[in-house]
Formats: sequence, C-alpha cells, structure tokens
Amino acid sequence: MNKITIVGAGRVGESTAQFIAAKNLCSEIVLLDINEGAAKGAALDIQEVSPLFQYDTRLIGGTDHALMADSGLIIITAGLPRKPGMSRTDVLASNIPIMDGIIDGAMKYAPDAILLFVTNPVDVITYHAFIKTGWPRNRVFGQAGVLDSSRMASFIAMETGYSIMDIYAMVLGGHGDTMVPMLRYYTIAGIPIERFIAKDRIDSIIERTRNGGAEILALRKNSSAYDAPAASVAEMVDAIVHNRNRILPTVCLLDGEYGHSDIALGVPAVLGKNGIEDIIQLKMSDAEQAMFDNSASLVREDVDLLKSM
Repeated sequence: MNKITIVGAGRVGESTAQFIAAKNLCSEIVLLDINEGAAKGAALDIQEVSPLFQYDTRLIGGTDHALMADSGLIIITAGLPRKPGMSRTDVLASNIPIMDGIIDGAMKYAPDAILLFVTNPVDVITYHAFIKTGWPRNRVFGQAGVLDSSRMASFIAMETGYSIMDIYAMVLGGHGDTMVPMLRYYTIAGIPIERFIAKDRIDSIIERTRNGGAEILALRKNSSAYDAPAASVAEMVDAIVHNRNRILPTVCLLDGEYGHSDIALGVPAVLGKNGIEDIIQLKMSDAEQAMFDNSASLVREDVDLLKSM
C-alpha cells in the first residue's frame, strides 16, 4: 500500500504508526491530530528510528485533513480516552462529534479509502461511520476482537506456562465487557484448552480478559492500553496490505449473519486487499448464541442512544 493515514497522534496512534513502519507495510504514513506539534513530533520521532529498524517509510504529521488525500487506508484512533471509572459508553457522546469531522474529511479527500476504527465504543462508532458514509461494509470496520483474543491467549500462556506460539483463542461479539469467548475453538498446539486448565481458572481468565483494558488503566492511572491495541491494528493492516485472506475477529456491519442486522459486532472476517472479503458464519451452540445475542442487545442500546442524540 502506498499511503496510510492515522488520525490521532496519541499513544495508540503513535504506537500504531511505529508498528506499521517497522513492518514496512506502506511507503508513507500521515499522522493527523488537532495538536500539530504532537503529530509532527511523533512523525519525526518514528522517522528517526528508521535507520535502526531498517524501513524506508516516510512519515509526516499535521492537522489538515487534506493530508489524507490518496490514502488507501485510514485508521482512526482519535477521541476522548477513558479515565478511571469510565465505561466505553461514557465516551460516546464526546467522541461522535470528533468522528463526524474525521469522516467528513475522509469522504472529501479519500473517498476510495478503507476505514478502520479503533476509537471506543468501537462497535457503535463503526456502525455510525457506515451509516454516515454510505460506503460498502467491506470498507468500514473496526478493531476489537484481535485485541481481546490476544489478551486471552496471553493470559492462557501465563496460566499454563506453555509457548504463546501454540495458543489460539477467538473472541467475538462486543468489545471488552460484552465479548463472547468461543471456548470450543481454544487450543494449545491443537489440543482443546480444557485438557490443560480447570473450568474455574478458565472462567477467571475470561473475566480478566473482559476487564483487560480497565486493568491496565487502573495500574497506569494516566493512560489506557496502547501497545497491544496498536499491535492488533498492525496485524489487521498486514492482512489487508499483503492480501493474506486471514480470518481475524473484526467489528463488521451485520446483514443477517448470526441472526442480526443493522448493527456492528465482532465476528470472524476474512481480511484482504478489499478490506472485508467475507464473513465466516460459525454454528453456535445455544449458550454461545445466547451470549452473542446479549452482547448485541447491549451494543444496540448504545446505537439507540446514538440515534437519539
């Protein structure tokens, strides 16, 4: 890919730019932020790492949405971050006006771009962007499940002592509190997870994963997570840029899949050069479907709140 724009030069945006540059995923990265110094400073800092990490990516920073022009992919990390005690829903009212300005800029300067949302509440914001742009759903989606799955796999590795390279976990549904762990797909070297961890410990890991972002926020106090979210975005970008057709949990607009429509939720999606190439339909057990339906109902409450604003 020739050009990627990252909107938001805070910690998530800056880390995302660093990961993408280090992987040589594009020729040019634009960092946009309302704080011009933050955008230009982050771009320059990452540029100065290039001789050490051996990448030729050119980075620029600024405030003008016109810098988005000709971007193949726009990643949105901007917005009000969570503070201790705040839920993702709490930031919805503040972040929607910010998103509207960014979406307007994308529609004007990069009408053929793919939009990848990271800003919370990501499920609702992805839905809002889809409605506002009128773009096809393969070009408007969000990151959440890759992060939740990575957190879950990390906690399983910490619990068992086995290599993270052999651990596979899949998380669907809403992000964080409303996630749906698909436990029957969890394996270590292809062996079901129940062979290694007792149910009560699995339940504890699930709960820790649900609150993964809040745990880091409580520890840092002045910052939410940024390295793991940024790495998760880079994983999705790699699949798109290299047309890998990877199956990754992605916040997608649903049109009948899993029994839901007119809502954005995390489901297994095939990511390739066109963005979402396909949505994988899994057969769910009654318990899994109930969890997914509950997740959808909670996200829909936020969507209804959004429509009433």
